[in-house]
Amino acid sequence: MNAIAHAEATLAVIDWATLDERRRRDVLARPRPIRDEAQLADVRAILADVRARGDTALRELTLRLDGCDLASFEVDADEFGVAETEIGADVRAAMRNAIAHVERFHAAQVAADIRVDTAPGVRCEQLIRPIGRVGLYAPAGSAPLPSTVWMLAVPARIAGCPDIVLATPPRVDGHADPAILVAARLCGVTRVLKLGGAQAIAALAYGTASVPRCDKLFGPGNAWVTAAKLEVAADPEGAAIDMPAGPSEVLVIADDSADPTFVAADLLAQAEHGADSQVLLVSPSARVLDAVARAVTAQVAELPRREIARAALAHARLIRVRDLAEAVEVSERYAPEHLIVQTRDARTLLPGLSNAGSIFLGAWSPETVGDYCAGPNHVLPTLGFARSFSGVGVDSFVRRVNVQELSAEGLRSIGGDAALLARTERLEAHARAVDLRLDAMTRDTEAATQRASA
Repeated sequence: MNAIAHAEATLAVIDWATLDERRRRDVLARPRPIRDEAQLADVRAILADVRARGDTALRELTLRLDGCDLASFEVDADEFGVAETEIGADVRAAMRNAIAHVERFHAAQVAADIRVDTAPGVRCEQLIRPIGRVGLYAPAGSAPLPSTVWMLAVPARIAGCPDIVLATPPRVDGHADPAILVAARLCGVTRVLKLGGAQAIAALAYGTASVPRCDKLFGPGNAWVTAAKLEVAADPEGAAIDMPAGPSEVLVIADDSADPTFVAADLLAQAEHGADSQVLLVSPSARVLDAVARAVTAQVAELPRREIARAALAHARLIRVRDLAEAVEVSERYAPEHLIVQTRDARTLLPGLSNAGSIFLGAWSPETVGDYCAGPNHVLPTLGFARSFSGVGVDSFVRRVNVQELSAEGLRSIGGDAALLARTERLEAHARAVDLRLDAMTRDTEAATQRASA
């Protein structure tokens, strides 16, 4: 391991070839486990409190955790109006453009009902039905995320969800972040609740006098929100969730053609999200690794959120590999939320890349555009869940309902197989549900024959 020290940050270049399997696992480990037992106990206490005492618990928790005493959780028309005056016309225009791009991309995801005759007289259908009520969560701490509003509300609306509820943490003054309110209005979301943290997830999952119970919850959040979502998803009386999620992360694959200044900027764009964010650079070029380390140090000093970024850099990884094929292997193993490929002919690596929430190809594709306005969704799996989960899309907001309709001819054609397979599984009642119908058909046929010959 070759440590490159600087006045304000120290980034270590790790030679992948020298590591044994245990050390490779350590290098690719996330900085924070998804389960913190002490925190989990607190989250469970909050969930139980909200379930038991409803709005009273929400008011007390909001006062204690957010520092404001709310008479009503719901944003009214006056607050929406004030928010409009606080956000400049240029920002509103940029929001409209971003929303239009996101709408265009997600509209192409709409699935159609299907109808297939799998055998004569056997008609099978799949109906696409929207989820009835969805709860969206938009973070609004030190860095409010109005972009999350359109990334969630747009596909929910396209899917046809009839009831969309948005929760976002209140500021100390008791108001919601104005940019989030403007984004909500532009997306047609009219019901916004000033609730944050685990208590917001509890309210959306279980319902209170003021908060409607939702069928599925969406959106990123801090460790408390993540833990609460996982808890309510495991509770039969809770609510489904979009996916497990954790701190933001990016992995960059770069060869010797990459601009170190660009790569450093991409790493820092994720590092400034939070102290537990993780950034990785994988490259076969020692020169690029060294240059990026120096560029990171120079750029981080200029950032308003430099202390947060520096804390994240404490668990950054700069990994030297033999070639780009090995870089792809490392990326696939890590399964990043965001994957940036800054190499010659970046698209040639795409066939080997599948374990990533979202992929950005080439020098002119910063992850930033994906966060806001390129079109694809920015609510993505983290913590390695990109191996088995997709990012949010229109399909996240719908259910697929299967329909099967058989005629007498259809049951004759496949009923015997069904009964035989049921008995193979020692499920006699299953088999008899078919046999009784087939016997009735036989009797009806025999009776019709007798009547015809009489």
